[in-house]
This record gives sequence, C-alpha cells and structure tokens, in this order.
Amino acid sequence: MRDVLEDLIGWWQAGETVGMGTVVATWRSAPRPAGASMLVGPDGTAVGSVSGGCVEGAVYEEAKDVVESGVPTLERYGVSDDDAFAVGLTCGGILDVFVEAVSRESFPELGEVAESVARHEPVAVVTCVAGPEDRVGRRLVVWPDRSSGTLGLQRLDDAVADDARGMLAAGRTGMLHVGHDGERRGDDLSLFVNAFAPAARMVVFGAIDFAAAVARVGAFLGYRVTVCDARPVFATPKRFPDAHEVVVEWPHRYLQAEVDAGRIDERTVLCVLTHDPKFDVPLLEVALRLPVAYVGAMGSRRTHEERLARLEEAGLSKEELARLSSPIGLDLGARTPEETAISIAAEVIAGRWGGSGERLTGTEGPIHRTADR
Repeated sequence: MRDVLEDLIGWWQAGETVGMGTVVATWRSAPRPAGASMLVGPDGTAVGSVSGGCVEGAVYEEAKDVVESGVPTLERYGVSDDDAFAVGLTCGGILDVFVEAVSRESFPELGEVAESVARHEPVAVVTCVAGPEDRVGRRLVVWPDRSSGTLGLQRLDDAVADDARGMLAAGRTGMLHVGHDGERRGDDLSLFVNAFAPAARMVVFGAIDFAAAVARVGAFLGYRVTVCDARPVFATPKRFPDAHEVVVEWPHRYLQAEVDAGRIDERTVLCVLTHDPKFDVPLLEVALRLPVAYVGAMGSRRTHEERLARLEEAGLSKEELARLSSPIGLDLGARTPEETAISIAAEVIAGRWGGSGERLTGTEGPIHRTADR
C-alpha cells in the first residue's frame, strides 16, 4: 500500500470509495511481494500493480464488483508453470489477492496510518482476509505503543497486536494464522499484517569516491543512507548528494552512539570503506558484535589479512570474525566506483535472500528465495 498511498489518501479524504487489491501471500515465482497493492479509483483509474501485468485485468474487475457489493473477497491466481502463458500468468507463480472497498467508513484509521508513514513512524495494518463472514475485512492498526480498530474480540486484538509488533520490529510483512480468540495454535482466522517500518539503514563509513557510489545504489535500493567520516573536509553533503545524512564523527563512536540510541537493528547494513587501521579496526570491533544484516570492509587481500590479525589481537572471536565480508562485494570484476558499488549491493542482496551469487543460467530450482535474513 505504500506505493499507492498518496492516491489512496487523496480519494479517502475526498470521501470517495476505492477498490483495493493487495497481495497477501505468494508461492513460487510470483512477480510481486506480499503487500503490493492496486487501486481502482471512483473514476475507473487503475493505480499500482499486484502482478506486474499478469492478472491486473482480473483484479480490476473484481475490485469494481467489491466496491458495488461492499463484500471483500480473497482471490487466488495461479496455474502450473507449463500452462501459465495460456491464462496470462506468464511467471507461473501463485498469489493470493485480498480485494476490498476502502472508504472513510471502512477504514477510519487510514489518515493516521498515512501520517505515521510520512513521519517514518512504524505502524502495522492487520486485516482479516479469511475466516468467519463477520470477521473478514475487520482491521486492527498497531503502533509500538497503541492500537486502533478491532478484529472482533479484545482477547484476539491483544494477542494479534503482540505478534504484529514483533513483525513490525523486524520490518516483516506477512500472514498470521490464529484461533477464534487469538490462540496461536489455531487457524480459524487468516490475518494479513502489512508492516510499514521505517526504511532499513545503510551506514557507509569513509568519505571516498567509492562511498558516493555506494550511497547512490543504497538509496536506490530503498535504504536510508548515512555517510560517516571523521574528516570534515571530505564528509560534506555536496560530495554525497544521494545520502540522507552526512555525519562528521569518528566511525566507532558514531556507530556505538547509534546503537545506544536504538537506531541500529537486524536489517542494518554497514559498509566500511575506510581501509585505514586507525578507523576501521575500532569500528569493526563494535560492528562485528552487533546483530546486523551485513558488515563488509573494503581492502586488498593483504589489508584484509592485516585487519584480521589486529581484530584477533583486540579479542574478537572466530565466530565474530566470520561475519565480516572482506574484501567487500561479489566477484564481478568491478573496477570503477560505480561497478564496485554494484558488487557490494549484490552481496548485500544475496545475503538478505540467501542467494548464491552464481549466474542463474548455471543454477536450477526457484529463482526467487523466500527466506528473509
């Protein structure tokens, strides 16, 4: 819904009713992830996508019907890979799409949700997409410190809010299956949790030309990018226009301060490009002991070996050192800062989704991984 939120909130504020289809579950090579949404406006305008074009026509017609009837539906689209092209689902994947009518009456909390998203405040929208007829379409909006709306029972709301907050903290969108009263072993209700967490962070240490390229690619991938360097003459916003912020501070001090402030989490990517022992050794002493998604350090093979020796002397364990991606990036034969940034981004993506980094033409099995790391 994030991609279509501006259009949705505009119609909502005008008192209009909008048909909305949202991908709530996917299997195999489905083209769009859970959370992808498509709107059908009151004037028939289509906004957004749930499948990259494969089933948009069917969802469009379903959304118009739902606006007219007021009854939400859960539709499954997908056939076998062998005959996918015959029905238009060329990817061969399977996706469940929940189609509902959105208005001020059906979703009174939408304005607050939009405000939280705009302020980069975490919020999760929990929608019942399958279950007893009187529950389907009910919604609970969850913030870290409060909630609004109801799924029908207070016990259910309390149990689901706890689970939704856990998903929100991890930045994870997906399904919950619970019992009628919120029992975690039940499956009477299927609930879709759309988590609007602040963007994951990428912190780039070292104000060098490679850092500018990494910041550009990181921002393109959706990270909130910070460039940090202790040298004020190099760490300037003008040199790093794609970074969201540029900080002048000793790298290890800045990282520890961000940890203490609770602004580093398991989705955070740390790119150490300083390749100077006085900067990167104390920084990596902090970084490699954090539960972050990725820690990579630039440098030659010789620099890497010398760095490892210093880190061992500093007391880091073999397990902690094994978390270091160094030399940073995948072997793409990169030469320029831009090519090197692509190789670093490729390694980050592979680590996140469990990719091998091999050429797809030489591999077998599913292209898309499902395990978010």
